[in-house]
This record gives sequence, C-alpha cells and structure tokens, in this order.
Amino acid sequence: MSKKIVVFGEVRDGELRNVSFEAVAAAKLVSEGGEIVAAVFGDGSLEKAAQELIYYGADRVVTVQNETLKTYTSEGYAQAALAVIEDEDPEGIVMGHTAAGKDLTPKLASKLDSGLISDVTSIEVAGGNVVFTRPIYSGKAFEKKIVTDGLIFATVRPNNIAPLERDESRTGEITAKEVEIKDIRTVIKEVLRKSTEGVDLSEAKVVIAGGRGVKSKEGFEPLQELADALGGAVGASRGACDADYCDYSLQIGQTGKVVTPDLYIACGISGAIQHLAGMSNSKVIVAINKDPEANIFNVADYGIVGDLFDVVPKLTEEIKKLKVNA
Repeated sequence: MSKKIVVFGEVRDGELRNVSFEAVAAAKLVSEGGEIVAAVFGDGSLEKAAQELIYYGADRVVTVQNETLKTYTSEGYAQAALAVIEDEDPEGIVMGHTAAGKDLTPKLASKLDSGLISDVTSIEVAGGNVVFTRPIYSGKAFEKKIVTDGLIFATVRPNNIAPLERDESRTGEITAKEVEIKDIRTVIKEVLRKSTEGVDLSEAKVVIAGGRGVKSKEGFEPLQELADALGGAVGASRGACDADYCDYSLQIGQTGKVVTPDLYIACGISGAIQHLAGMSNSKVIVAINKDPEANIFNVADYGIVGDLFDVVPKLTEEIKKLKVNA
C-alpha cells in the first residue's frame, strides 16, 4: 500500500548534505509508490536546497525559515519538524543518521509516541512488508525490522543507500511554511569546527585513517596527501587521538564516528575491536601495517605488510600518475 513519507533534509553552510538525497531514495522504497514530501529548515533562502531535493526525487518540499534555525538546536528544529508533521500527517518519516538526526529523531519519536528504527543500512520490500536492516553489537551482527502498526520512523546511515539519479526535468511544489519557534533555552553564539576542511568524514567515499603507527602530528601529512589525491577524508583511531596526533573530531570507532566509505585505508592501525566497530562495514578495506599479526588484517580485503611511511607516499605517487594519464 502506498504511503506518504516526510523526509527531513539537512542543510549545512547553505548546502544540502548528501545524506539528504540518500534519505529521499530510502523514502521512495518505504513509500511503495506514495508521495515523498521533503522539508528543510534554515534562516536564509532555501529555494536552491528545495529544488535539489525535487531533482533527487521529492514530490513536494516544505521550507521553514526562521532566524532561530540558523544553526541546529533540538528545541528549534523539533518545533519546526512537528509543525510539518502535523500538517502532512505522514505514514512515515525518514532522516539521515547524522549528529543532528541522532539527536532530533528520538525527541520527535517521543513526542509522536512512535517507535524509531535508527542507523538503517538497507531497505527492501519482501512479502508485502518493508524490511529495515540495521547493525547491532557494534556491527558484529545485523537485525531486520518490520513495522506492523503505526508510524514508520527511520534514520539511514550515510553512504549505504544510493541516492536516485539527479533529474533536472523533475518538477514539484515548493511551499514556505511559517512556524513560531518559541521557548528556546539554547542559543548558539558561534560554531567552531576543528574537523579538517574539504570532504565530510562521515560522508566521504574514501577514508584514509591513521593510528598510533603514524607516530606524530606530522605523520598524518602523508595520509592527507593520499586523501587529497583520492578526493577523500582523513580519519584516526582513538589511540592516535589520545596521543594528541590529531583532533578527536577525526576519531573513528565505537566512541567516535561510524563510517562506511567505498574505500577505507587503515595506516598503522592495529585493529582494536572498538575501532572496527566504526569502519568494518566499509565496502573495501585496505590495511597497511608493519606487524603481519595485526588484527586489522582479519577484516581487510587487501593487506600490505610494510612501513606506512614507505607505502603511503608510493601509493600517492602512483595515483597521481594515473590521474595525469587518465
């Protein structure tokens, strides 16, 4: 049976995060041919973001502009989201499993007296049911869930559900909605970002990660060069962060970010279970380590036993040659 699904897009620095398009694709599967209504919030013009959502598969878009929505707060965004949900009365809601999504969706689920399927990595329709798959036990197992009654509410992990093909011929209604945002107890004065510039780590298709084996802050420089050559992002194990080789914003693992890139290159990382929890679902894993007994090789698709300071620069050099000759 077709369903109306509301998708909450995520705008950062005036641009939609890629997971917003992935959420639209997920909503298409959940809707089974029903209407997809996207919603975006902010304090400035949202016309461009709304149009992009339509190009990527949304049928209609609702925009909510308010000065309190300039930066994310759970209070402000929850009020805007609940106003949209009340108007649309959807059968389902989908959002990215991002920092904002992980904070906002439990609050909404509580307000709506609904369940929540978080961190979904795949969706399929089987036997007339929409089946959601999500990792459990730090990625060591997976569970499948079916919503048999009530609202379907899910968050999707970035880089797991491919967005639909962008189609500029698609058209759809864009509606501006006025929402009174009140009783805000949190005021964001300034946002300071310590993460590296460029590709967002949580959405990167290629991640080059360093562990204690990088030995110093300077040891991350070859990794950054390789990441730049591949159009990827740099990450780190907790050991590297604890050693003050890099900022904790780069940490990947059970207590850091969870990433699922197409290519993950682990450099000087032993492969502690806490780190594996954050990257073991990457599509292709390459491990570079001097220790042939390192646990990281047990999850790697390809392993290189060697000094990362010899291997990484050679990889970078070869990739640059390929790009020049392409």
